[in-house]
Amino acid sequence: MNNKQETQSSAPRRGNPLTGILWVVLIVLFLNGFVFPLFSPGRITTTDYGTFIERVDSGLVQEVMIKNGQIFFTARTDKGKTATFRTGAVDDPHLVDRLLDAKSPNENGKIAFTQIVPQENSPILNFILMWILPGMIFFLLWRQAGKSLQARMGGGGNFLSFGNSGARIYADSDVKTTFADVAGQDEAKEALTEIVDFLHSPEKYARIGASLPKGALLVGPPGTGKTLIARAVAGEARVPFFAMSGSEFVQMFVGMGAAKVRDLFKQAGEKAPCIIFIDEIDAIGKRRDTAFGGNDEREQTLNQLLTEMDGFDGRKGVVILAATNRPETLDKALLRPGRFDRRIQMELPDLEGRKAILQVHLAQVKHEAVDLSIVAQATAGSSGAELANIVNEAALRAVRQGRQRVTTSDLEESVETVLAGAQKKHAVLSLDEKRIVAYHEIGHALVAAMQTASAPVHKITIIPRTSGALGYTMQVDEGEQVLLSRENLFNRIATLAGGRSAEELVFKSITTGASNDIEQATKLARAMVTRFGMSDKYDMMGLETVNNAYLGGDNSLTCSSETAAQIDNEVLRIVKEAHEKARGILSGNREILDEAAAYLLQRETITGEEFMRIVRKHTAGA
Repeated sequence: MNNKQETQSSAPRRGNPLTGILWVVLIVLFLNGFVFPLFSPGRITTTDYGTFIERVDSGLVQEVMIKNGQIFFTARTDKGKTATFRTGAVDDPHLVDRLLDAKSPNENGKIAFTQIVPQENSPILNFILMWILPGMIFFLLWRQAGKSLQARMGGGGNFLSFGNSGARIYADSDVKTTFADVAGQDEAKEALTEIVDFLHSPEKYARIGASLPKGALLVGPPGTGKTLIARAVAGEARVPFFAMSGSEFVQMFVGMGAAKVRDLFKQAGEKAPCIIFIDEIDAIGKRRDTAFGGNDEREQTLNQLLTEMDGFDGRKGVVILAATNRPETLDKALLRPGRFDRRIQMELPDLEGRKAILQVHLAQVKHEAVDLSIVAQATAGSSGAELANIVNEAALRAVRQGRQRVTTSDLEESVETVLAGAQKKHAVLSLDEKRIVAYHEIGHALVAAMQTASAPVHKITIIPRTSGALGYTMQVDEGEQVLLSRENLFNRIATLAGGRSAEELVFKSITTGASNDIEQATKLARAMVTRFGMSDKYDMMGLETVNNAYLGGDNSLTCSSETAAQIDNEVLRIVKEAHEKARGILSGNREILDEAAAYLLQRETITGEEFMRIVRKHTAGA
């Protein structure tokens, strides 16, 4: 493989001749407008036409000159000195006769007067002076300012530059990221290893006639490391890395985005082998819509990108990596083989993946022996970026407490801080409100503990958090659950109903504390009916689709309005059954509920093991 090193020439740069001409023009204009008038031979006083006639009749005027609609005359003043005056020309047919008849202090006694007839320029010269020359001066100033600003930005800016891609170019020695810095994405690394090997040894593939995949599309939720793994590919292959966002191609003027695409591929061809990375490619790669019209600039940019991807030779070693969170919105022409040949899924990490990611980030901070299993189990569904934030929050907590190393307790607390917010240490709750919250949280925990297919309770607290939660019950699965049965989901809904059921049972009233529980329970029950086929009434019929699955998901029903009303009834039935189950569990274990709530009210935070000791004490003989 030929590693291309970027070198900087030490030879002096030659100046731009247009810049020199521009400065000369500016200096002349400045001298003519501001400097020369300061050194004029004498000051000219403005007066009125009547004063001029009066001085002519008084024999004080020596010389008169009419020029461009103005009358300049030299006359004696009251002090006997000579001064120059100026007044406006008036349509006076007797002015010449008056000047001929008037006396003057001159030797011959006559006033010397003349009229200067201005020389008219040709229309072409006037056009050049009025339009062409100012336009050229403005353009040169514009271009010079753009170049100066671009140089100050390190060459990465595209201010006032036409056709410049503006891509951030990293030399092969600048990219330090490798596959060792990417954890929890083993399948993605395996798929990209072949591209790295091709960039290292292209002749091995050329002998058999194979060509390098032109493009690989990285798809997944935010924070899963799509940009990181693209840099890792460049770091492993030791080739230049072109990084650009899809939004940088879309400009105000039609055609500029396409020019940027052409310039980007031209630069990449000159530095091949190399890697082009386009982040958020859906900004320019959205499906073209002819029915309702579209964005001409974006569509022209997309067309140019499609053309460039077809035009370059894959054997040169130019690889295009692109990332998106919305693959369903991309144009089909962009996804066909020959353009983006591979689609690499960057999913949320599993249990072992979360452990590996935590290990990578913990290597950058000082820490004691940490139980990664506890943290990894408590962070199910978290992305790599969220795990990195958890490690950083743990390090900040250690510093706040005056310690030099991160501990397991720091990581556990940072998990709660990221998921539920920081503790509200100065929140004031009355004793009655604390008691309601304690029974509410113990209701969740007790229903979960008394069900078979339910995650174990890890922690219960009634300390308010900044997210608005007055308390919470944390459940942590012992292993990674990929498939959930109908019993699992129904038990989750029953656990969510445990808080409201405890309030009803103990206080004979209900509060607003169950608002989040109600939202989650309803969403889960609706998914069972519409998406998972877990309703006897609708069997395996799909009634709902999910759009933007990687960005939270927007659900839309695919059924008639009559069926939608029946779905509501079915969801209500499931929620009611789960609510009745939760009430039954709590009614049959009232002693456990009271004792555990009193213990939680006293301690404010208890572990799952402390809670289970109370449960086992009352159920040991059962």
